Amino acid sequence: MTVFAETERLLLRALTLDDTNSMFELDSDPIVHRYLGNKPVRTKEEVIKYINYIQMQYENYHIGRWAVIEKASGDFVGWSGLKNNFEHEMNGHTNFIDVGYRLIPRYWGKGYATESGIAAVNYGFETMNYDVIYGMTELDHHASRKALEKIGLTYVEDFVFEVEDLPLTWYQITNPYRK
Repeated sequence: MTVFAETERLLLRALTLDDTNSMFELDSDPIVHRYLGNKPVRTKEEVIKYINYIQMQYENYHIGRWAVIEKASGDFVGWSGLKNNFEHEMNGHTNFIDVGYRLIPRYWGKGYATESGIAAVNYGFETMNYDVIYGMTELDHHASRKALEKIGLTYVEDFVFEVEDLPLTWYQITNPYRK
């Protein structure tokens, strides 16, 4: 098992096909997808394709979304981590790194998005030596906006992701180790 990062309460490891049922619980929940374009997955085959995509990110870019495991219980909480966005232009950017997180609702409100997001950003700057990491969330998703700000990202502007006609907010953080 590849562990990318560890925090006081969380273990952040590679997603594997063994996570299919947990990922299906997460991504088939309409509550989770309220601010994600309202497109929950319907089949485990969709989840398997997504896990395979994430594993491609590990292999090609040495980053990706990570399984978030609660140390105290060993429970799968959701995912968090970095992603190389190379498929779509967003807000004038292509081939950029973003931090993201998605948690099962019973784990909301515990600070896990922030805790895992900080670990991911630190990994991006300290291990991968990125210059800048971006974050985005739906305009009205106030909890996610708050998490991005607690992670250390700064609000830049609002924009519309034209592929899905979604109003989003754009955040960024620059590498503090660069001069």
